[in-house]
Amino acid sequence: MQLVFVHGSGATGVVWKHQADFFKGADAVNLPGHLAEGEACESVEEYAAWLHEYVLSRGYSRPVLAGHSLGGAIVLQYALDYPQDLGGLILVGTGAKLRVAPHVLEIIEKGIDDPDSWLSEFVESQLRAIHDVVFDTVTRGAGMEPGLRERILRDAAAVGARVQLNDFLCCDRFNVMDRLHEVKVPTLVLSGSLDVFTPPKYGEYLAEGIDGATFVVIEGGTHHFFAEKPEQTNRAISHFLKSIQ
Repeated sequence: MQLVFVHGSGATGVVWKHQADFFKGADAVNLPGHLAEGEACESVEEYAAWLHEYVLSRGYSRPVLAGHSLGGAIVLQYALDYPQDLGGLILVGTGAKLRVAPHVLEIIEKGIDDPDSWLSEFVESQLRAIHDVVFDTVTRGAGMEPGLRERILRDAAAVGARVQLNDFLCCDRFNVMDRLHEVKVPTLVLSGSLDVFTPPKYGEYLAEGIDGATFVVIEGGTHHFFAEKPEQTNRAISHFLKSIQ
């Protein structure tokens, strides 16, 4: 059973550092166009097809696919399109539908021609806001450690606004709300209690729509709760993996 982690929009596999370190042998992939060979895919379905080919090329048997945000949409689409020989799903801070506010798309589009302002005013501000929410409302200073945040920012800058815009458009078009009943593999749904991008109600909807799914809320976690609260997240994943072996 191979554990594969899939990152979200405009990101890279570095966001899964705490999980890749904890789950030995896990594969935190970089999607095409995200500091990896190839061009970014233009739909969630295309990303799922790429992931399927990636899994086959590595010879992974009964993979357990974990995806965050856009990555969650990708692995969910994978379960719908390629259910054979799939060991399980871990849906992290994601939903069955991922609409993006038009003003957000406009900000990112402007960042294609002005990457410095996009990085400082949009990407960095998002991560800072996420950290500050946790810092101010939970346990003083319990957010993502600065070193990991800086690594995520460096990768985001290298990936660029054009790819992030592409990914957000993929999210905006994604909607499998009426197909969740088709998912027949063991599924763990994880949500951060303070996530304002994909709030816990998104995870609850997933868990209710997928037969037998387990739903866990990571208290005090925001959209990147797996990086902020790695012990709680890894414990939930470990319990799930043991239950499906």
